[in-house]
Amino acid sequence: MKQSVKGALLTAGGGVCWGLSGSMGQYLFTKQGMDAHWLVPIRLFLAGVILFIYCRIRMGKYVYSPWKTKRDARDLLVYGLLGISLCQYLYFRTIQLSTAGAATILQDLSPVMILIVECIHRHEKPGIFDVFSIILALVGVTLITTHGRMELGIPAGALLCGVLCAGCVTVYNCYPRHLLAHFPVVVLQAWSFLMGGLLFAFVFKIWQYNYVPNVMGIIGIAFVVVVGNVLAFTMYMQGVKEIGPEKGILYGFAEPVTAAIVTGIMGTPFTVGDFIGFVCVFAMLVMISLSKQKQQA
Repeated sequence: MKQSVKGALLTAGGGVCWGLSGSMGQYLFTKQGMDAHWLVPIRLFLAGVILFIYCRIRMGKYVYSPWKTKRDARDLLVYGLLGISLCQYLYFRTIQLSTAGAATILQDLSPVMILIVECIHRHEKPGIFDVFSIILALVGVTLITTHGRMELGIPAGALLCGVLCAGCVTVYNCYPRHLLAHFPVVVLQAWSFLMGGLLFAFVFKIWQYNYVPNVMGIIGIAFVVVVGNVLAFTMYMQGVKEIGPEKGILYGFAEPVTAAIVTGIMGTPFTVGDFIGFVCVFAMLVMISLSKQKQQA
């Protein structure tokens, strides 16, 4: 399989997993009465334990390699805490304060930030296909998640968390170039989840919560841990390693499309706004393809 195709499938697959996880997160908040301050540390820590055990069995002591030099340790702290873990908290907090749709809209401001960072890093202007693909993606995401109703209101707290979440997405897409070049993605994710889970557990003092999940709550937690963390981040970051952050973040728009489909299955009607949004996302994928052909010519 070509590297570009593999990277596209991995990042899109990660987006699908995030879309499913976001919908499950909203269910846990609205139907199961969970709190993001309680759920996120548990989610991160359990995902970290799963990946760490896997890495320790498969790779032995190599799992500790990212901590052997100051540069690698520093990069891992920035990537794992300010990128991966903080993004997880802010995304779920945005869902809790508003909806999964609003959280998706705000998080998907990140392509604009990533494009700016990449252009500065490469000392070049963005290509016409890149600009139009981002515009199409943002329009499509907005239409799909709002069903074409622009009166969607977003509380100030949710707005702040969502924009900061987009910034964290930019960090974990653009910052770990050195780490991704030297270490397996699964090792980086294991440490990121473990660090974030432990840090947030102490910051939010989760032992003070009296909440005890029922059977459906436990199933929901298992789902967001395995699908939303273990699978989603590992697939997505491996895809970014294959095709780069600019293209990876665009294929990651599979997330809101998946969330919209799940919402439709749960009974929300498919509107004209949804249809136009899907057309925009499809057109965005065509623009990405044309951009690749132009670069290879």
